[in-house]
Amino acid sequence: MNEKITRRNPATMPAPVGNYTHITKIPRGAEFFVTSGQIGVNAHGEIPADFNEQVVHTFANIKTVLESESLNSEHIIKVNIWATEKIDWDFLYAEWDKLFGQDYPAMTVGYITELGLPEIKIEIEIWAASV
Repeated sequence: MNEKITRRNPATMPAPVGNYTHITKIPRGAEFFVTSGQIGVNAHGEIPADFNEQVVHTFANIKTVLESESLNSEHIIKVNIWATEKIDWDFLYAEWDKLFGQDYPAMTVGYITELGLPEIKIEIEIWAASV
């Protein structure tokens, strides 16, 4: 199979308002991976109070879980982000670019009142495919 995951933004619609892609195409026969929502817990099992510290740990956890299946940013097809506080987009995109570079997957963001534990302020779910 020589096909690749492709991402594009149709010229017939407005450009994305952030670092994401409107549509991602996964070739037939690809193997799918879906993570649980990754949170900002550190290596000691602690969840920091600071939102941006949680962002840093969340992205580190995403990288670790992807690597456990020999996946990297090229395999990511969809990202769902839930946050209980306003996201500092400059900070999040700086962390995002370390993981994804400029090859942005499809993305959905939702602000909600509460996540699984009161101290969790951000949770990110990843969908990936290997071709």
